[in-house]
Amino acid sequence: MSTITLSKNWSYERTMQMLGGMWFMLLALLVATKIGTSLDDPWPSLLSSFCLGIFYVLLTVLMLTRPPAKAHATGPLPRIAAFVGSYMPWTITFFGKTEESLPNLLSTACVLIGIIMMLVTIRHLGKSFSLVPQARKVVQTGPYRWIKHPLYLAEEIVILGVVLQYLTVTTVIILFLHIGVQICRILYEEDLLRRSLPEYSSYEASRWRLIPYVW
Repeated sequence: MSTITLSKNWSYERTMQMLGGMWFMLLALLVATKIGTSLDDPWPSLLSSFCLGIFYVLLTVLMLTRPPAKAHATGPLPRIAAFVGSYMPWTITFFGKTEESLPNLLSTACVLIGIIMMLVTIRHLGKSFSLVPQARKVVQTGPYRWIKHPLYLAEEIVILGVVLQYLTVTTVIILFLHIGVQICRILYEEDLLRRSLPEYSSYEASRWRLIPYVW
Protein backbone atom coordinates (compact mmCIF):
# COMPACT_ATOMS: atom_id res chain seq x y z
CA MET A 1 0.00 0.00 0.00
CA SER A 2 1.40 3.39 -0.93
CA THR A 3 2.23 6.14 1.54
CA ILE A 4 -0.53 8.30 0.04
CA THR A 5 -3.14 5.55 0.57
CA LEU A 6 -2.00 5.00 4.15
CA SER A 7 -2.24 8.74 4.78
CA LYS A 8 -5.76 8.88 3.34
CA ASN A 9 -6.92 5.93 5.45
CA TRP A 10 -5.40 7.46 8.58
CA SER A 11 -6.99 10.85 7.87
CA TYR A 12 -10.38 9.26 7.17
CA GLU A 13 -10.25 7.17 10.33
CA ARG A 14 -9.23 10.11 12.52
CA THR A 15 -11.98 12.26 10.99
CA MET A 16 -14.59 9.56 11.64
CA GLN A 17 -13.31 9.14 15.20
CA MET A 18 -13.60 12.86 15.90
CA LEU A 19 -17.05 13.22 14.31
CA GLY A 20 -18.38 10.11 16.04
CA GLY A 21 -16.95 11.20 19.39
CA MET A 22 -18.43 14.68 19.03
CA TRP A 23 -21.82 13.26 18.08
CA PHE A 24 -22.07 10.96 21.09
CA MET A 25 -20.74 13.63 23.44
CA LEU A 26 -23.42 15.99 22.13
CA LEU A 27 -26.05 13.33 22.86
CA ALA A 28 -24.62 12.91 26.37
CA LEU A 29 -24.82 16.66 26.97
CA LEU A 30 -28.40 16.76 25.71
CA VAL A 31 -29.34 13.92 28.08
CA ALA A 32 -27.60 15.70 30.98
CA THR A 33 -29.46 18.92 30.16
CA LYS A 34 -32.77 17.08 30.03
CA ILE A 35 -32.09 15.49 33.43
CA GLY A 36 -31.20 18.88 34.91
CA THR A 37 -34.46 20.44 33.73
CA SER A 38 -36.68 17.42 34.55
CA LEU A 39 -35.80 16.54 38.12
CA ASP A 40 -39.51 16.32 38.95
CA ASP A 41 -40.02 13.47 36.44
CA PRO A 42 -40.71 9.94 37.80
CA TRP A 43 -37.56 8.13 38.93
CA PRO A 44 -37.73 5.39 36.22
CA SER A 45 -37.50 8.07 33.55
CA LEU A 46 -34.57 9.80 35.30
CA LEU A 47 -32.76 6.48 35.82
CA SER A 48 -33.08 5.48 32.16
CA SER A 49 -31.86 8.93 31.07
CA PHE A 50 -28.87 8.68 33.44
CA CYS A 51 -27.92 5.23 32.08
CA LEU A 52 -28.27 6.51 28.53
CA GLY A 53 -26.01 9.48 29.29
CA ILE A 54 -23.35 7.21 30.79
CA PHE A 55 -23.60 4.99 27.71
CA TYR A 56 -23.03 7.94 25.37
CA VAL A 57 -19.97 9.04 27.38
CA LEU A 58 -18.59 5.51 27.12
CA LEU A 59 -19.18 5.49 23.36
CA THR A 60 -17.35 8.80 23.09
CA VAL A 61 -14.29 7.41 24.89
CA LEU A 62 -14.32 4.23 22.80
CA MET A 63 -14.64 6.18 19.55
CA LEU A 64 -11.68 8.41 20.39
CA THR A 65 -9.35 5.71 21.73
CA ARG A 66 -9.97 2.69 19.50
CA PRO A 67 -6.85 1.34 17.74
CA PRO A 68 -6.36 1.31 13.94
CA ALA A 69 -8.34 -1.35 12.11
CA LYS A 70 -6.70 -4.24 10.26
CA ALA A 71 -9.17 -3.82 7.40
CA HIS A 72 -12.10 -1.60 6.40
CA ALA A 73 -15.27 -2.36 4.48
CA THR A 74 -14.90 -1.28 0.87
CA GLY A 75 -17.39 0.74 -1.15
CA PRO A 76 -19.95 3.32 -0.05
CA LEU A 77 -22.85 0.99 0.87
CA PRO A 78 -21.40 -0.42 4.13
CA ARG A 79 -20.55 3.11 5.28
CA ILE A 80 -23.98 4.46 4.34
CA ALA A 81 -25.68 1.57 6.15
CA ALA A 82 -23.51 2.18 9.23
CA PHE A 83 -24.32 5.88 9.48
CA VAL A 84 -28.02 5.46 8.72
CA GLY A 85 -28.25 2.64 11.26
CA SER A 86 -26.39 4.66 13.89
CA TYR A 87 -28.18 8.00 13.54
CA MET A 88 -31.61 7.47 11.92
CA PRO A 89 -33.46 6.00 14.95
CA TRP A 90 -32.68 8.99 17.17
CA THR A 91 -34.88 11.17 14.92
CA ILE A 92 -37.75 9.49 16.78
CA THR A 93 -37.31 11.95 19.63
CA PHE A 94 -38.53 14.77 17.37
CA PHE A 95 -42.03 13.28 17.52
CA GLY A 96 -44.54 13.97 20.27
CA LYS A 97 -44.20 11.81 23.38
CA THR A 98 -47.10 9.60 24.43
CA GLU A 99 -48.63 10.30 27.84
CA GLU A 100 -50.10 6.82 28.36
CA SER A 101 -48.62 5.04 31.37
CA LEU A 102 -48.28 1.49 29.99
CA PRO A 103 -46.14 2.40 26.92
CA ASN A 104 -43.95 4.57 29.13
CA LEU A 105 -43.44 1.79 31.68
CA LEU A 106 -42.62 -0.70 28.93
CA SER A 107 -40.30 1.88 27.39
CA THR A 108 -38.40 2.33 30.66
CA ALA A 109 -37.96 -1.45 30.99
CA CYS A 110 -36.68 -1.80 27.41
CA VAL A 111 -34.26 1.12 27.74
CA LEU A 112 -32.80 -0.16 31.02
CA ILE A 113 -32.44 -3.73 29.74
CA GLY A 114 -30.90 -2.55 26.47
CA ILE A 115 -28.48 -0.14 28.16
CA ILE A 116 -27.28 -2.81 30.61
CA MET A 117 -26.78 -5.23 27.72
CA MET A 118 -24.86 -2.58 25.80
CA LEU A 119 -22.58 -1.77 28.73
CA VAL A 120 -21.84 -5.45 29.35
CA THR A 121 -21.19 -6.04 25.64
CA ILE A 122 -18.94 -3.01 25.24
CA ARG A 123 -16.95 -4.06 28.30
CA HIS A 124 -15.96 -7.21 26.39
CA LEU A 125 -15.79 -5.53 22.98
CA GLY A 126 -13.51 -2.79 24.32
CA LYS A 127 -11.48 -0.97 21.69
CA SER A 128 -12.81 -3.18 18.91
CA PHE A 129 -15.92 -0.99 18.87
CA SER A 130 -16.68 0.90 15.63
CA LEU A 131 -19.63 2.20 13.60
CA VAL A 132 -18.43 1.39 10.08
CA PRO A 133 -17.57 -2.31 9.56
CA GLN A 134 -13.90 -2.75 10.51
CA ALA A 135 -11.72 -5.73 11.41
CA ARG A 136 -9.66 -5.62 14.60
CA LYS A 137 -10.01 -8.96 16.39
CA VAL A 138 -12.55 -11.70 17.05
CA VAL A 139 -14.12 -11.16 20.47
CA GLN A 140 -15.33 -14.42 22.03
CA THR A 141 -15.98 -13.50 25.66
CA GLY A 142 -19.11 -12.36 27.49
CA PRO A 143 -22.26 -12.39 25.34
CA TYR A 144 -20.11 -13.16 22.27
CA ARG A 145 -19.88 -16.72 23.56
CA TRP A 146 -23.52 -17.22 22.53
CA ILE A 147 -24.33 -14.76 19.72
CA LYS A 148 -22.21 -12.90 17.18
CA HIS A 149 -23.89 -9.50 17.37
CA PRO A 150 -25.09 -8.76 20.94
CA LEU A 151 -24.53 -5.02 20.50
CA TYR A 152 -27.01 -4.87 17.62
CA LEU A 153 -29.55 -6.80 19.69
CA ALA A 154 -29.12 -4.46 22.66
CA GLU A 155 -29.44 -1.42 20.41
CA GLU A 156 -32.72 -2.69 18.95
CA ILE A 157 -34.12 -3.22 22.44
CA VAL A 158 -33.26 0.39 23.34
CA ILE A 159 -34.77 1.71 20.12
CA LEU A 160 -37.93 -0.34 20.75
CA GLY A 161 -38.12 1.43 24.11
CA VAL A 162 -37.78 4.83 22.44
CA VAL A 163 -40.51 3.92 19.93
CA LEU A 164 -42.85 2.95 22.79
CA GLN A 165 -42.21 6.37 24.31
CA TYR A 166 -43.04 8.16 21.02
CA LEU A 167 -45.56 5.67 19.70
CA THR A 168 -47.01 6.59 16.27
CA VAL A 169 -47.35 4.86 12.91
CA THR A 170 -44.33 6.85 11.68
CA THR A 171 -42.05 5.76 14.52
CA VAL A 172 -43.07 2.11 14.01
CA ILE A 173 -42.14 2.45 10.32
CA ILE A 174 -38.78 3.95 11.35
CA LEU A 175 -38.23 0.96 13.65
CA PHE A 176 -38.82 -1.56 10.86
CA LEU A 177 -36.65 0.41 8.44
CA HIS A 178 -33.91 0.48 11.04
CA ILE A 179 -34.12 -3.29 11.54
CA GLY A 180 -33.64 -3.72 7.77
CA VAL A 181 -30.58 -1.45 7.81
CA GLN A 182 -29.13 -3.32 10.80
CA ILE A 183 -29.46 -6.64 8.96
CA CYS A 184 -27.46 -5.14 6.09
CA ARG A 185 -24.81 -3.92 8.56
CA ILE A 186 -24.53 -7.40 10.06
CA LEU A 187 -24.02 -9.02 6.66
CA TYR A 188 -21.41 -6.42 5.63
CA GLU A 189 -19.56 -6.87 8.93
CA GLU A 190 -19.54 -10.66 8.70
CA ASP A 191 -18.22 -10.55 5.15
CA LEU A 192 -15.37 -8.23 6.17
CA LEU A 193 -14.42 -10.32 9.22
CA ARG A 194 -14.55 -13.52 7.19
CA ARG A 195 -12.14 -12.09 4.62
CA SER A 196 -9.82 -10.34 7.08
CA LEU A 197 -9.56 -12.58 10.14
CA PRO A 198 -8.97 -16.31 9.50
CA GLU A 199 -10.14 -17.29 12.99
CA TYR A 200 -13.60 -15.79 12.36
CA SER A 201 -14.81 -18.70 10.18
CA SER A 202 -14.52 -21.24 12.99
CA TYR A 203 -16.08 -18.77 15.43
CA GLU A 204 -19.14 -17.96 13.32
CA ALA A 205 -19.84 -21.62 12.57
CA SER A 206 -20.79 -22.24 16.20
CA ARG A 207 -22.70 -19.01 16.99
CA TRP A 208 -26.14 -17.59 16.21
CA ARG A 209 -26.32 -14.06 14.85
CA LEU A 210 -28.84 -12.40 17.18
CA ILE A 211 -31.38 -14.77 18.69
CA PRO A 212 -30.41 -18.37 19.54
CA TYR A 213 -32.28 -21.02 17.51
CA VAL A 214 -33.93 -18.29 15.41
CA TRP A 215 -31.23 -16.39 13.44
